[in-house]
Amino acid sequence: MTYNADVVIVGGGLAGLTAGIHLARAGMQVLLLEKHSYPQHKVCGEYISNEVLPYLHYLGVSIDELAPARISRFLLSTAAGKTVESKLPLGGFGVSRYTLDHFLARKAKSVGVALRQADVTDIQFANDVFTVTTATDQTYTAKIVLGAYGKRSQLDKRLNRPFASRESGWLGVKAHYQADFPNDLVALHNFDGGYCGLSQVENGIVNACYLTNYRSFKAFRNIESFQQQVLAKNPFLNDFFARATPVFAKPLTISQISFDRKSPVENHILMCGDTAGLIHPLCGNGMAMAIHSAKLVSELVIAYFSGKLANRTALEKHYTHQWSSEFKTRLLTGRIAQTVLAYPGITGVLLKSVQRTPGILPIIIKQTHGKPLLV
Repeated sequence: MTYNADVVIVGGGLAGLTAGIHLARAGMQVLLLEKHSYPQHKVCGEYISNEVLPYLHYLGVSIDELAPARISRFLLSTAAGKTVESKLPLGGFGVSRYTLDHFLARKAKSVGVALRQADVTDIQFANDVFTVTTATDQTYTAKIVLGAYGKRSQLDKRLNRPFASRESGWLGVKAHYQADFPNDLVALHNFDGGYCGLSQVENGIVNACYLTNYRSFKAFRNIESFQQQVLAKNPFLNDFFARATPVFAKPLTISQISFDRKSPVENHILMCGDTAGLIHPLCGNGMAMAIHSAKLVSELVIAYFSGKLANRTALEKHYTHQWSSEFKTRLLTGRIAQTVLAYPGITGVLLKSVQRTPGILPIIIKQTHGKPLLV
């Protein structure tokens, strides 16, 4: 049996859920297909810029209900422990994906989004209609499909996306800890081969999430050995892990994280969130970008259904242009920052410059963040 909808969203993370809420509130028949059940933990920095708060308020999403950490300061350290600190221009908040995704899923259901747990295996487009197939051979048809299934998926190979055939040498590791850590601070600590972010989420829990390359990691037996022998060389990380108590039985990991360029439209599917482009975690703005991309795509899809955009070609052209306009500079800045931080000597020189001219750091931060999303 085939089910029909106006819009099928593949993936129920931040971008997918936010777009679902937006479109359902506009009267669309929305079906969201998510492989996993809620709630669940994900490898994520769990810091969100305040730029998205006006938009979430417009959608009827009250972040205050989750009692998030309110974050206003940023601290950066080199692997040797040299530091620089800055106020965050807009500030942000910390909330776990476990809590936030579940919260958004409940909100989506309440406004009429049909959420189904399903593993999408194929998406075909013919005669101006999409057919979405799941692992159980269930099929769904829709005029519009949004791809919001995350950083990397087997679907990317099915769609022949260029980056999907290339291996990526990055590993992400995330865990929660009980620890004494300032609730208004997000810290980024460098180590040989990567960097680790620390910040509070709800209930005073501290999220520690780090990214490392396989060249650094492969010489060690396991995550614990790597943390003890590599991360601990940074005095701040050594101090944190020595006094912190893990909340998880073991850390979560994700591999093959690709920062290659992606297209926001593939085979007529409108991609959003990490599926359209992944900013380096050191910029701390991936979650806000996912929510922002949901706003962009939702507004254009509504314009398409209302006849304000003449056809699918116009829809795809406008979305590609808006995506590039909003996020191209952020992604480029992230790649440049990643390259700079890979060389300790350059990082040390940069920190000395920032220490002499403190106003530089907020300017750099602004290059990876946007203005408040007004509706």
